[in-house]
Amino acid sequence: MTVKRVKQQLVQVVVGVSLSLSAIIANAAIQPPEMDNTAYVLMDYNTGEILAQKNANQPLPPASLTKMMTSYIIEQRLSSGDLTEDEQVLMSKNAWCRGSSSQSCMYVPVNKTASVIDMLRGIIIQSGNDASKAMAEHIAGSESSFAILMNEQAEKLGMDNTHFVNATGMPDEGHQASALDLAKLARAIIKNSGEYYDIYAEKEFTYNGITQGNRNALLATDPTVDGLKTGHTNAAGYCLVASSNRDDMRLISVIMGTESPQARADQSRELLNWGFGHFTTVTKAPSNQFVSKLPVWFGEADEVELATGDTLQVLTTKTQKNKITTVVDIPESIEAPIKKGQKIGKMLAVIDGKAVASVPIVATTDIEQSGFMSRMWQHVVRWAQNLF
Repeated sequence: MTVKRVKQQLVQVVVGVSLSLSAIIANAAIQPPEMDNTAYVLMDYNTGEILAQKNANQPLPPASLTKMMTSYIIEQRLSSGDLTEDEQVLMSKNAWCRGSSSQSCMYVPVNKTASVIDMLRGIIIQSGNDASKAMAEHIAGSESSFAILMNEQAEKLGMDNTHFVNATGMPDEGHQASALDLAKLARAIIKNSGEYYDIYAEKEFTYNGITQGNRNALLATDPTVDGLKTGHTNAAGYCLVASSNRDDMRLISVIMGTESPQARADQSRELLNWGFGHFTTVTKAPSNQFVSKLPVWFGEADEVELATGDTLQVLTTKTQKNKITTVVDIPESIEAPIKKGQKIGKMLAVIDGKAVASVPIVATTDIEQSGFMSRMWQHVVRWAQNLF
């Protein structure tokens, strides 16, 4: 690791110059996979970077991928305490699912209740339209009112090419989402849903004496896959959002508009394998790693220890992983008072002289100002040093 305390020395190396992942991919001449579908996206979970895409921003019928937003809202309300797991939810006549070849159901009897946690499993694992509608009514009073909440949450997540009309994904005018937006939603679920994310990896769920398997075929063939959701309508085709975690690197794949359940599974597997085959995440410095001691003026201590404020990880191609170096950009000294955790500078990861990632460098302790006379003396010393 190179420590540079004079910013002018750093300018020629990294300041004002950065290297995007897309540029790294282009330089490595990596070709994205060609697939027979309407749209796809491969996202790195840690950074949110897109590794490959096709028609990523095109609004499309999302089918039951819609239910990821329905389940996400439920999960957030469970986490906040606005809902409880054993809270009973009524299956109204409007939400009740009689069962047909055109929709999937949890099969809660009409005018009976089920717990929120069972409803959540019915949505995620069984893809129950009845459970989705019942929870929408329970939370917002009606499915149309719940759709307003869905769109508000979509806006918060930056899902710019998405508009929800219902909680199930059944065909409806204006109901659409892009592959990129669904990847953003999947990332939010993994990041924010805590223990409830584990449900997405469960292979089956039994309710009302009926056992139904998770339609995500990758769960049965790839132990690194732990979610998320399938979808299908005639308009949407066969769709799958999946996530795989291998060697401390997590990828999210979105496949939309394939011709069969087998095709969506095969293409998801191919896309994930392509990503893990070409890319890697390199940790250059863990969080709270000692960086340097920095002289302190006008403080009760003469120096402060600095450390990384976060883990410095670099997403790059496997051909570039051994070219990564680090540069530390900090001042020559600092004045008290200093607060623990205060940002003092930054550590940059550099490839071929260009910055590709950075984390803050922070003070590891508080340092208060020294007394008046001590500060006056240090002013004199500093003045004298500046003469030479």
